[in-house]
Amino acid sequence: MRPSVTVDEITGKPKITLDIAIGSESHSIEQVFQYLKQTGKTCYIAFDEFQQIANYPEKNIEALLRSHIQDLHNVHFIFSGSQAHMLEEMFLSPKRPFYQSTSEKTIGTIAVNAYFDFASNFFKKQSRELPHDVFCKVYQQYEGHTWYIQMILNRIYAKKTRSIDFELVHECISDILTENEYYYQHLLKAYSKGQTKLLKAIAKEKIVKEITSGSFISKYGLTATSSVKGSLSRLIDDEVIYRSENGYIIYDRFFGEWLAATF
Repeated sequence: MRPSVTVDEITGKPKITLDIAIGSESHSIEQVFQYLKQTGKTCYIAFDEFQQIANYPEKNIEALLRSHIQDLHNVHFIFSGSQAHMLEEMFLSPKRPFYQSTSEKTIGTIAVNAYFDFASNFFKKQSRELPHDVFCKVYQQYEGHTWYIQMILNRIYAKKTRSIDFELVHECISDILTENEYYYQHLLKAYSKGQTKLLKAIAKEKIVKEITSGSFISKYGLTATSSVKGSLSRLIDDEVIYRSENGYIIYDRFFGEWLAATF
C-alpha cells in the first residue's frame, strides 16, 4: 500500500490517496518472511486451501515461497487443502519446488457417531431431535464429506420444524439445487454437447470406474472412445471431474445430483 499527496489543479486543495504499488508483491513477501526470521520466535503458520496458489496469475509463486520458507528455521508451516490430487502434485512431484519439503498426512472423515453426537447437540438446544438414521443417511450419501453434511444440517436447523425425517432432508437438498440452478446452467454453457453428455452420464452413474468401456459408452449414447477421452481431459483440467480411488466422479456432489435429475 502506497500513500500519495497531490494538489487539485482547480481548487488548489491537497488530496491524499492510497493505492497499491503494482509489481512489488515479491518484495512484500520477502519483507514478511524477513520479519519472521528476525523475531527469532518459534511460530506456526497454516495455509488453508494452499492449492489455490497454483491459480495465481503471478508466475513462479511456488518457487518464490519455497525460497523464503527454507531459510526460516524458527517458523513451522502447515499446508492444508481439500483438493488432495492437487496437493499431491505440488508436494510429491519432482518437478515442483515443494518436492520433499514436507511430511504428508491425510485427514480422513469424521467418525459417524462422533459427528452425530456433535450435530445432535445443536438440535437439542432447539428442543428438537435429530434421528440417528436420518443423520446416517446424509453421512453415507455424501461419504462423510463435511462441507455437504454441514450445508444440509444447516438447512434443516433453519427450518425449525419439529419433525426431522427423510422428507425434510430431501426438501433441503432440493432447495440447495434450486438455488444453484442458474449457476449450474451457466457452467454447462462453457462445454460442448459431447462434454455435457459425458458429465450427465457420470452424474447418473455417480461413479464410473471404466469410463471408456463399451458398455458405458453405449448405455448413454456417447460418441467414439477418442471423443470421450478428449471430453474427459477438458473436464478434469477444469476440475469438474476428478478421479478417485474407485473411479471418476463429479467434483461438486450437488452439481452431480442436479445433472442426474436433468438427464
